[in-house]
Amino acid sequence: QVQLVESGGGLVQAGGSLRLSCAASGSIFSINAMGWYRQAPGKQRELVAAITSGGRINYADSVKGRFTISRDNAKNTVYLQMNSLKPEDTAVYYCNAFVVPMTPRREYHFWGQGTQVTVSS
Repeated sequence: QVQLVESGGGLVQAGGSLRLSCAASGSIFSINAMGWYRQAPGKQRELVAAITSGGRINYADSVKGRFTISRDNAKNTVYLQMNSLKPEDTAVYYCNAFVVPMTPRREYHFWGQGTQVTVSS
C-alpha cells in the first residue's frame, strides 16, 4: 500500500516562510507527477503547484514568484518552499502523486492527509 505523509505546516506571520515536505512510501515502481493542492474554509480545493518526473513545473498564478516546488526522486519526496506568505495562503495543504506500484503496474492517484498552514496578519 502506498502512503503520502506530509510535514512542515504550522503558524507563521505574514511575510514569513514555511517548507512543506511529502514523502511517498510503500511498494513503489515509479512516481509520475507530484504536486500540492490547498483548500481554504468554504472554498474549493485548488492546485498550488505540480512537478512531473521530468521536472516540468506548473504554478497557480497566485503563488508564482513566492512558492517553489521541487522533488527528490531518490527519496520519493516532493517539497514546497513557501516565501512571502500572505494571510490568503491560509489553508489545508494536500500533497498528491500519481504512483505506479510494483503490483499492479498501473497508475493510481494518491493524496496525503493534509497539513494546516496558517498565516497571521
